[in-house]
Amino acid sequence: MVSDGTQSQNQQYGVDKVDNRSEKEKAIDAWLPITSSRNAKWWYAAFHNVTAMVGAGVLSLPYAMSELGWGPGVAVMVISWIVTVYTLWQMVEMHEMVPGKRFDRYHELGQHAFGEKLGLYIVVPQQLVVEVSLCIIYMVTGGKSLQKFHDLVRQDDSQDIRLTFFIMIYGSVHFVLSHLPNFNSLSGISLAAAIMSLSYSTIAWSASLDKGVQPNVEYGYKAKSTTGTVFNFLSALGDMAFAYAGHNVVLEIQATIPSTPEKPSKGPMWKGVVVAYIVIALCYFPVAFIGYWVFGNGVDDNILMTLEKPTWLIAMANMFVVVHVIGSYQLYAMPVFDMMETLLVKKLNFAPSFMLRFITRNVYVAFTMFVGICFPFFGGLLGFFGGLAFAPTTYFLPCIMWLCICKPRRWSLSWFTNWICIVLGVVLMVVAPIGGLRSIIVQAKTYKFFS
Repeated sequence: MVSDGTQSQNQQYGVDKVDNRSEKEKAIDAWLPITSSRNAKWWYAAFHNVTAMVGAGVLSLPYAMSELGWGPGVAVMVISWIVTVYTLWQMVEMHEMVPGKRFDRYHELGQHAFGEKLGLYIVVPQQLVVEVSLCIIYMVTGGKSLQKFHDLVRQDDSQDIRLTFFIMIYGSVHFVLSHLPNFNSLSGISLAAAIMSLSYSTIAWSASLDKGVQPNVEYGYKAKSTTGTVFNFLSALGDMAFAYAGHNVVLEIQATIPSTPEKPSKGPMWKGVVVAYIVIALCYFPVAFIGYWVFGNGVDDNILMTLEKPTWLIAMANMFVVVHVIGSYQLYAMPVFDMMETLLVKKLNFAPSFMLRFITRNVYVAFTMFVGICFPFFGGLLGFFGGLAFAPTTYFLPCIMWLCICKPRRWSLSWFTNWICIVLGVVLMVVAPIGGLRSIIVQAKTYKFFS
């Protein structure tokens, strides 16, 4: 396995580039999850990106629309889609900007743009916040969807089972799957997850359409006070940012695609991204717009909770969500595993071994499960983390890196476009966590731990 990984490793070095790594360094790189396998096809990139992008966020989009209203909601949805396509294109292009070198990890690109130390300090904390918070949120989503499925299919009036136990059931799957070695070994799970995302999104909007516009539907803001309306509006911006969070793993996904000077990885990667973004549009826009049109401001923060009938269809959709967030959790956990294992092996000089991987990955899964059990404030968590960390890494950090590395001419179209994205992203980063934090505080007043 190590020798195969070492062979695939060499594909990152161009024909004119001398590989100066020692045998030990080559063996370590061949063991680490991001760099151990480079034989992915473009369609791997497509379904990895769909799985990474379409997640728990799509189910909260009608709720976000209800807090934004028709005009701002449609505008934010469309602008977010366009901006994130652009910033994702930038990251794909920057992956191999230096001849003979591949930036396999987000922080490696950050180090090239901002310097060795500053790049780490800027990128790693934000990337970790995004990936760890997503794993926690997926724990909550998986548990809630399992609970909803159980409540829909049970025939008797037995006592309700606490959400805590459903999160533990969902989390137990990851104690097994987390030991898959790298991204390519996740391809089957990721494909299933991508199919599930399109399936449950279609169920969400088609079941809403079948119900028809509800009697006495209202499209105004449901908060009783102006303050509440403003805070809800800000939180909804965070929900929208959360829906487009796939950039945090895009370089790691591209690292799995083979590359030569004649056929760089950006070709197949971009093809995969285009297909993924078409699927994302087919998931996001119908769910957001039809869900809001049918239920108005009475929609829940997870539209499948609002839809009760037909029972069998909604139960099936909830199981689709469970399968999808299993894949999403693994995609976002893999770069975290890579960081932990790199630190242990390269900095602390642990020997690469199965036992090292077994302990670190199980500890991580247990940690995310514990936090998810303690804080299942689903809607508030999306708004808070969406603004705080997803906005920088998705909306404007790629633009700042592009300006640092490519240095486009001042007032040129590229320069102007990047600065617009940076301003929009910074505004989102500042205002969205305020609304999300207030939502958490309001919900926490009535919440009992481990309930």
